[in-house]
Amino acid sequence: MSKRDYYEILGVQKSSSKDEIKKAYRKLAMQYHPDRNPNNKDAEAKFKEASEAADVLLNEEKKARYDQFGHAGVDGQGMGGGFGGGFGGGGFEDLGDIFGDIFGEFMGGGGGRRGGRSSGPRARAGADLQQVIDVTFEEAAFGVEKEISLVKSEIKEGTKPQKCDMCLGHGQIKRQQGFFTIAQTCPKCGGAGETAERVNKKVNLSVKVPAGIDEGQRLKLSGEGEAGAHGGPRGDLYVLIRIKEHEFFKRDASDVYCDVPISFSQAALGADVEVPTLGGKVSVKIPMGTQSGKKMRLKNKGIARLGGYGFGDQIINIIVETPSKLSIEQKELFERLAELEETHTTSPLSRGFFDKVKDLFQ
Repeated sequence: MSKRDYYEILGVQKSSSKDEIKKAYRKLAMQYHPDRNPNNKDAEAKFKEASEAADVLLNEEKKARYDQFGHAGVDGQGMGGGFGGGFGGGGFEDLGDIFGDIFGEFMGGGGGRRGGRSSGPRARAGADLQQVIDVTFEEAAFGVEKEISLVKSEIKEGTKPQKCDMCLGHGQIKRQQGFFTIAQTCPKCGGAGETAERVNKKVNLSVKVPAGIDEGQRLKLSGEGEAGAHGGPRGDLYVLIRIKEHEFFKRDASDVYCDVPISFSQAALGADVEVPTLGGKVSVKIPMGTQSGKKMRLKNKGIARLGGYGFGDQIINIIVETPSKLSIEQKELFERLAELEETHTTSPLSRGFFDKVKDLFQ
């Protein structure tokens, strides 16, 4: 079977510049790369075809022979003598640059080849850590300082870096990508080629929890993570806040909610009742004829807004309690009340409800 024209394969002209040829090849390589098309023989064949064409057209000597003699001028010369030959030789160095970019994108690096080994070990930041701390409802509302203990990985004093046992000092590990080999940064040493001996160290830290912090929020303590390598900065420590449930209070942002039970007589006649708040007990006037479920707002009795911009409110939910056990005297009073209600209904909700029921079935 005759081979397709290399210019046709890449979609370029004979007059196209080297950068234009690279750009065209890179587009095809990204489209047909075996990693993006697993077990797709057609895509693999197109990727190989495009790579062979680019290898010839990006090499000035091979391109000149191809332009003069066609495929006969470069048969046996393509891809450095075969795909198994690696990246060495001729125009394949240009493809190596492009492969590096493509592999960087596949690995989430956003592309860009590092251009070979650096002259020395590369500085690496230390790992970030996370610690969970429990605080009470009041501590979250008003702020608190907490002591925490954690274990961090530190470089052992007095030790020298040793050759990495994963990459054997090369800083890279080779991977098989389809039908060619590509290198990636060693995950153990981060490309440095060497590792330092580390020890686990227990440390105690003081954490300032600001007033108004909420469940699930995190505090960042810069530089309190694990030690970096080769002069790299320390990682950070993130403190995750977990708030214990309160006996009376519930929270919604900076507002506090609280159920307040009152008796039938207090609801009917009105009363002054003591209500718990985060700042202590306060007296609240219950209006005459208060219904169960009524909401009352206590301004600025809630939680400090994070950042110091005032306070939320406390919302109390009135619950009119039905007595579960009655004394003889109470029972007699309720029976008398029931007789009065039959002749003189003073309950607006029930009167309206039963009037509507009566109209519904007439």
